[in-house]
Amino acid sequence: MNFPENVKYSTDHEWVRVEGSEAYVGITDFAQDELGEIVFVDITTQGDALEQGEVFGSIEAVKTGGEVLEINPKLDDAPELVNKDPFGEGWIIKITVQNAEELSGLMSADAYKAFVGK
Repeated sequence: MNFPENVKYSTDHEWVRVEGSEAYVGITDFAQDELGEIVFVDITTQGDALEQGEVFGSIEAVKTGGEVLEINPKLDDAPELVNKDPFGEGWIIKITVQNAEELSGLMSADAYKAFVGK
């Protein structure tokens, strides 16, 4: 199971990788493994401003707010990317980071490993 150090984790099994004032969001390797094969991803919030903890589609939003800048277009034809490469090509949305302090409530890789018992 993969626990990259360059991302932060939520208790809802989502990850956030911050790049400047934007962040990529996806589900963790643990979550995709628990869910099984991903066959459909329904995200309809591109351009919407989300509050912390708000739902951005069929997957609960990461615990930070921001405007949804982009939805991973590859998931339309290949939702299995969430299973095959959850921390890379399987990212789900890209958002703006509106309040960087909210990121401090997310877990490190070691804390997340302990959280899931790995």
